[in-house]
Formats: sequence, C-alpha cells, structure tokens
Amino acid sequence: MKIDFVSDVSCPWCAIGLASLERALEKLGGEVQAQLHFQPFELNPSMPAGGQDITEHLTQKYRTTREQQEAAREGIRQRGAEVGFEFRKEGRGRIYNTFDAHRLLHWAGEEHAARQLALKKALFKAYFTDGRSPEEAQVLLDAVAEAGLPVERARDILAGDEFARQVREQEEFYTGHGIHAVPAVIVNDRHLIQGGQPPEVFEQALRQIAAQAAAG
Repeated sequence: MKIDFVSDVSCPWCAIGLASLERALEKLGGEVQAQLHFQPFELNPSMPAGGQDITEHLTQKYRTTREQQEAAREGIRQRGAEVGFEFRKEGRGRIYNTFDAHRLLHWAGEEHAARQLALKKALFKAYFTDGRSPEEAQVLLDAVAEAGLPVERARDILAGDEFARQVREQEEFYTGHGIHAVPAVIVNDRHLIQGGQPPEVFEQALRQIAAQAAAG
C-alpha cells in the first residue's frame, strides 16, 4: 500500500494526522504493508524571512480573536496528547517559511527513503514541541542529525537551490489535483483521507482499502 502524506511542517493538524496514521498502522500490524511518502505543501508560500507573529497571522488569515486562538491551541494540544505528540503549552510564537524544510524532505525521500519519516517527525518536534524555527539552517541541520541523515550533505543543499524545482513541481501537482488543505493522505494514488483524523478513522479506511484491493 502506497501512502502519500501531503503536509506542511508548520501545520499542527499535520503533526496530529501523522501520529494518528502511525497508530493506525501499528494496530493493523501485518494486515497492511505500507510505504509512506511525504509530499510538500506550503500553507504560507509567500511568508518572508523572519516569519510573522502567530496571533497577528491567524487574525489576518482567519479573522479569529485571541481568545478563539487560545481555545483552539488548547484543543490541538489535547488532541496531540491523545496520539502521543507533544505540543508546547504556550503554543507557537511565530509562523515561518518552510520551503527549505521541504527541500530537505525531498532529498531524504530521494536518497534516504528509509529515514524520511524520521526527518519529518524531527521537524515537527523542532517546531511544535521545542519552539524552534524551521526556517533556520541550524534547526534544520539538527533535525537532519536527529533523523540519522548526513549533515554535510544537507548543509550543501541548504547553501544552494538543489531540489527547489522538484519541490515546486510536486506542490503544483497536488494543488492542481485539488489538494488545498492539509493533511491530505492519498492511498494508492486514488483514495483520499482528508484532515487530522483519529487513529480509528485511519484504521477503518485503510482496512477497507486493503480489502477492496484484495478482492479486486
């Protein structure tokens, strides 16, 4: 079973969705053999260097109040805790450009596919748990090291524009096929599971897809 996980490293529901998906796959055990691939999506592709204050950003983008944002943040924190992902109680201070993170994820998928998941999780942890900027080169390199990937190779990638074209092409491919919100989980190039669903929803959907494939 091929699973494309379309997401952004600055999306809290993507962190929840990945943790939920992993729990579902654990429950399925040997019933499903899954190959997980991470595909790029930028929530804020025009975000300038240095990012933006998160309260200001959410107010401008969604017209929400500070009180609504605090309530949503606590709800997200609790949902994360339910699936084993830790969000900082104080939340995020700023939102950042994530293009370089996607370039590194693409590199990992191309050259070290078995470590791409570890890099994705390290990037989520750096931003949502540790409160670090996914825009900063050192933060990205620390995530690369945590994932067991070659740091010097990553440093060279960040110093240039390697994989920039491929990331933009993939982003355009998924938006061109109707993906405008994340996480979007695409199974076997045809079945879409949208949003940070609970583990049981992923489990049921994957079991049904596997059964259909076996019957077909």
